[in-house]
Amino acid sequence: MSRIESILIRPRQGEAVQILESCDLVAGFGISGDHHYRSNCLNKDQVTLIESEALVAAERDYSISLSHEESGRNLLTSGVYLNHLVGKVFQIGEAKLLGIELCEPCGTLERSTKKGVIKALIHRGGLRAEIIKSGLIQTGDPVNIEPTA
Repeated sequence: MSRIESILIRPRQGEAVQILESCDLVAGFGISGDHHYRSNCLNKDQVTLIESEALVAAERDYSISLSHEESGRNLLTSGVYLNHLVGKVFQIGEAKLLGIELCEPCGTLERSTKKGVIKALIHRGGLRAEIIKSGLIQTGDPVNIEPTA
């Protein structure tokens, strides 16, 4: 079953991340308490997700051990292939999201973690999503993909 394994926010740029059991996703703003939370938040910056399976694969295939916290992504998932959610609506808890684009690894991530992270996470660095319906989400919530018409 697909689910949310972990939730994290970074209250201010450069500060340590905080792990949460639950949080509010606010349409047009982002995750309450996160440094990206604001009224002019770009759709693609509202929420980022990464698969726990991608972190396991990075260690298995490239000997790169990376935690959810180090990844910098807000939501850690399991059991859902995030690349397939680009252009799709999905629900987590009370919130609905739209997959915007892949969240490919960048030089900033590699500089702040380990050499080789870009190669290890290319095409499996996660998903950027827009919040289209506000709501509370919690660790353990399922990730439900809405059927397409």
